[in-house]
Amino acid sequence: MENERKTLDEREQMTELERLRHSCAHVMATAILRLWPEAQFAYGPPVENGFYYDVDLEHRISPEDFERIEAEMKKETKANNPFEKIVVTREQAMADARSGRLGGLTERPGNDSKFKLDLIGQIPEGEPISYYKNGDFIDLCAGPHVMRTGNIKAFKLTSVASAYYKGDEKNPQLQRIYGTAFKNKTELEEYFKMLEEAKRRDHRKIGAEMGLYSIDPEYTGPGMPLWLPKGTAIVEELEKLAKETEFAAGYVRVRTPHLAKEKMYRTSGHLPYYAESMFPAMTLVEEKDKNQFDKLSVARAQLLARKGTLGNDLQAVIDEIHRTDLSEKEAREKLNAQLGAVDFVATAREQRLEQIDEWMGALGERYYLKAMNCPHHHRIFAAEPRSYRDLPLRLAEYGCCYRYEQSGELFGLMRVRSLNMNDAHIYCTEDQFASEFNAVNEMYLKYFKIFGIEKYQMRFSTHGAEGLGKKYVDEPGLWKKTEDMVRRVLIDSGINYVEVPNEAAFYGPKIDVQVWSVIGREFTLATNQVDFAVPAKFGLQYKDRDNTLKTPLCIHRAPLGTHERFIGFLIEHYAGNFPLWLAPEQVRVLTIGEDEALVEYAKAIVKELRAHEVRCEGDYANDPIKAKVAEAEKARVHTMLVIGGRDLEAGNISVRLHGQGHVGAKPKAEVIAGILRTIQERLP
Repeated sequence: MENERKTLDEREQMTELERLRHSCAHVMATAILRLWPEAQFAYGPPVENGFYYDVDLEHRISPEDFERIEAEMKKETKANNPFEKIVVTREQAMADARSGRLGGLTERPGNDSKFKLDLIGQIPEGEPISYYKNGDFIDLCAGPHVMRTGNIKAFKLTSVASAYYKGDEKNPQLQRIYGTAFKNKTELEEYFKMLEEAKRRDHRKIGAEMGLYSIDPEYTGPGMPLWLPKGTAIVEELEKLAKETEFAAGYVRVRTPHLAKEKMYRTSGHLPYYAESMFPAMTLVEEKDKNQFDKLSVARAQLLARKGTLGNDLQAVIDEIHRTDLSEKEAREKLNAQLGAVDFVATAREQRLEQIDEWMGALGERYYLKAMNCPHHHRIFAAEPRSYRDLPLRLAEYGCCYRYEQSGELFGLMRVRSLNMNDAHIYCTEDQFASEFNAVNEMYLKYFKIFGIEKYQMRFSTHGAEGLGKKYVDEPGLWKKTEDMVRRVLIDSGINYVEVPNEAAFYGPKIDVQVWSVIGREFTLATNQVDFAVPAKFGLQYKDRDNTLKTPLCIHRAPLGTHERFIGFLIEHYAGNFPLWLAPEQVRVLTIGEDEALVEYAKAIVKELRAHEVRCEGDYANDPIKAKVAEAEKARVHTMLVIGGRDLEAGNISVRLHGQGHVGAKPKAEVIAGILRTIQERLP
């Protein structure tokens, strides 16, 4: 999460560019305060492509204000003020926040830094509290920064949006000012050129132009793509590629239902922790039990409604503390008392909810739409007795899953609610793990070559010890063991990777595959995960050589991710100009004129290509050839076969390629053979 507080260790791992952008956020805040001294600031972190600062200000900042703000920022960078770190006590920090000094240019009596008061309370006991000062601006900040404001050479403000403090709609709504910074003006200019090219390649724009998919919020719902015929052609080509590759690698294919009982996901551990990302349960109730079930449903809804009032009660106490001149000790005692009361009520409410859920469960069967394939595959493993001779067992499926992504996060094909996953689960012994995990990584590399992906990186995500038993399965020994195993495979194979702490899956370490398109945009493509916990929860066992029962390791992998996201990436990667094997319309035969013999010759070519399952259409209308070619170019048809009188007489075909123009006339058999070979070998 963008608002999640970084630890000191995580801050020390900031890259040079992240430090530069973090420092630029402070320079921006300095500039805004010079223009609007009453502004109050919350967060100002670096993010993926720049930085932002959340500001509370009556004046509504708009892009028209950016030039003024940037002018003040340039004055601050020209002043070349040092970033000075000042370590203070908690008491001093609280006093400075109440005086309005933090996040300001001067003290502002009667205008305390309300957000800074809250942020100081989030700093763990014993952790140093520090400010950073540049010129006359000072703010609560743990750093790190560049040495001086003059180190910031190239920056630009990009947008403004609304954001609730801490992302909670019960908190004040702030203005979030976004910007970016680079080491020099050349890199900054290249970045904005890339953004312009990215707009031109936007998969939503190209997808609509090519008629690949449709999203119908009114009837099928937001985030539920409808694949049109041309888009379906791409889907099926990718599925064909995956099936051929996996068959050669020893996978077997399975199919599973689109929903399952609640017990499935409670056993796997996805419930209750993953519940917010799943569609609500469907409960099937017998007619005789419906009246009692409805009463329990009402009681449950009333309990859930009380959840919001607990936060309001706590906020009221916090506001009272801010308004009154209490000592820190008195403030802490008052706050702890309220926290205790809230905790007591919340615990009682949760216990009652659990009891109601148990009663409702006894009256009806609860089913969930499938959010992931792995629990179903575990049940397939358990369906038959297994021996060490059966391992590794590689179960593959193009399973359709459903995830209730927040409406504000839905984005074309990149973030959807129904998704078709190129999924598989490999059940293996510890001795087999290294070769199996490496084989999955090698499969990624094969796909990168096919799709012309030259830049990639594996993000190796490990657990954080503080999350054991909460965010992660509480098995410290197994975490260390499996992380060491993954790390060794990555090192031995020489794969480009970075290690990222505290981002693992709840059941084991994972690899996220980051790729860059031809214009330099980064995408998270797929994942490769180790699971040492869930197979045991389902009681999965195999009989080993010594006749003892053992639990297999499970590798979750999805080299092509989901059709939706991967096709979105490919549309932008190729700008809609797909290679022949993947193009929705591979070939179009165009006639010059409508002479009967000419048309028959063209139709025979179409028929022959379609007999080989080439997606080929014919345009035999008596329109000017220039208009026909222009129409085919607009539709991004990969190969145009132009047939004129001389081609008919010589038994030739004149070939045009999308975006390249005329490439020559050749004998019909040679042209068709070349098309078939290019498709079969999936050549660029």
